[in-house]
Amino acid sequence: MAKAKTAAKAAYRCSDCGWQTSKWVGRCGECQTWGTVTEAASATPARVVHAGPVSAPARPIGQVDVRSAKTKPTGLDELDRVLGGGIVPGAVLLLAGEPGIGKSTLLLEVAALASTGASGPGSDADSHSDSKETSHVLYVTGEESAEQVRLRADRVGAITDHLYLAAETELSAVLGHVEAVQPTLLVVDSIQTIGTSEVDGAPGGVTQIREVAANLIRVAKERGITVVLVGHVTKDGAIAGPRLLEHLVDVVLYFEGDRHSRLRMIRAVKNRYGPTDELGCFDLSEVGIVGLPDPSGLFLTRRDEPVPGTCVTVTLEGRRPLVAEVQSLVAKSHLPSPRRATSGLDTSRVAMVLAVLAQRCKISMHEQDVYVSTVGGVRLTETSVDLALALAVAGSTVEQSLSTTLIALGEVGLAGEARVVPGVQRRLAEAARLGFKYAVVPRGSLELADGSPLKRADPQLSSYEGMKVMEVDSIQQALQVAFTAP
Repeated sequence: MAKAKTAAKAAYRCSDCGWQTSKWVGRCGECQTWGTVTEAASATPARVVHAGPVSAPARPIGQVDVRSAKTKPTGLDELDRVLGGGIVPGAVLLLAGEPGIGKSTLLLEVAALASTGASGPGSDADSHSDSKETSHVLYVTGEESAEQVRLRADRVGAITDHLYLAAETELSAVLGHVEAVQPTLLVVDSIQTIGTSEVDGAPGGVTQIREVAANLIRVAKERGITVVLVGHVTKDGAIAGPRLLEHLVDVVLYFEGDRHSRLRMIRAVKNRYGPTDELGCFDLSEVGIVGLPDPSGLFLTRRDEPVPGTCVTVTLEGRRPLVAEVQSLVAKSHLPSPRRATSGLDTSRVAMVLAVLAQRCKISMHEQDVYVSTVGGVRLTETSVDLALALAVAGSTVEQSLSTTLIALGEVGLAGEARVVPGVQRRLAEAARLGFKYAVVPRGSLELADGSPLKRADPQLSSYEGMKVMEVDSIQQALQVAFTAP
C-alpha cells in the first residue's frame, strides 16, 4: 500500500535513471545528475479526441504569403548579423547571460531603436517610414522598478515617445498591458520573475515558467508581436528552468563577455530564421552599448619591438575571423609542483600542447612555472590556436621572439604533426588586411575551391593576399621556420 501511494504521488521523474519524486528538484537523488528531473507523464489513459473546427483551411505551401514573416532590422547591425537580418513578427526570442553582463542595457537599446523605426545601414528606409508613427514597444521589467529602468534609459539615451515601460510580476497584468499598448515588440525582463496564480508554485519554478512562456508564445503568434524573453543562467552556464523552454521559442541567444572587459559577444545557439554560426561584438560602456564591426584590434598589443613569449593567431567565431594574441611566460619555479595558469584558453588543451613540446621537441618545463593568457579578455577554444600557443611557449622558454608581422594557425596532434583547420583562406585574408606579412600554417592549407593546390615556385613558401605563407608538417618544423622568419 505504501509503494502504491508513493507511486501515485510521484509527479517528477529523472530522464536518465528513472528515479521518481513527488516534487521537483534540481538534482536527481539517485544518479546525482543536475537538470534531468522533469514532470512525469500522467498514467491516465489517453482520451479519444475527435475532429473539430480548424482556425484556417490548409493551403498549398506555394500559396502561403511570406511577406508578413520577413525580417525587420533592429538598428544594431551586430545583432542583425546574428539574427539573420533582424527580428521576425510573431517570433519569440530568448536571451540568456550571466548577471550584470548587460542584457537589460542591450534590450533597452533595441527597444528604443524599434520604437523610433530606426534601422541600420543598408536597410530599406522606405519600408520603415510608416512604422515610425505607429511602432509601439512595451518593456516589462520584473526585476527592477520603473524608476530604475528610467535612470538607465536616461544614461544610454533610450527615451522615446513610443517606448512604454511597466513594472509587473503577474502574467495577467502583463497581458493587460499588451492589450492596452498594442505593441509590435514586447520585452520581458525576465521570465523567471513573472508568475501566474492559475498554477501552483513560485515564480521561476518549472511549472510557472512553462505556463508563462506558453501564454506569451500564444499571444506572439496570434497578434504577430515579436517577444523577447530574458532568461537567467545557472552556475554551469545553462539557461535556468525547464529545457522545454528552449524548444518552445524560435531563437535562443547567449550574451557573453568578461565582467572586467568592455567587450560583449552575442551568439545564437538556435535560430529558426537565420544562421547559428554568426557572432556579434559590442562595446559596453557607461553611455550604452555600441556594435563593433571590426573587433580584431581589441585582442592585439601594439608594440614596435618583438617580445619573447607572444604569438598572433586568427580564430573563427562562427564565420567571422578574429585576430588575437596569445602570451606566455615561462619562469623558474621554486615549488615542488610547478604552476600551470591559463586565462582565456582551455586548460586541458594547454596541458596537451606543453606535453607535446616536452616529448617531441625536447623543450623541458618540468621545473618551470607556465602562465598562458590571451589579450583583451577574449576566450579562444578553437584547436587552430595550438600552433600559436606552442610558438609562444617555446619562445618564452628559450627567450627568443617572433616577428611582429607573423601569425600562426593550425592544430597540433599528439604525434607532433600540424593539422589543417577550416577557413584558412578567410583567416589569412583578415590577417593580411591588418598588415601581417608572414604566416605559418599546416601543409595542405592553401587549396583552391576545387581542392587543387595553388601553384608556387618554392614548395615551402607561397604567397596569399600579399603574405608569405610557410607550410609545415610538424611542430618541430614550425618552430624552425617561425624563429628564422625575417
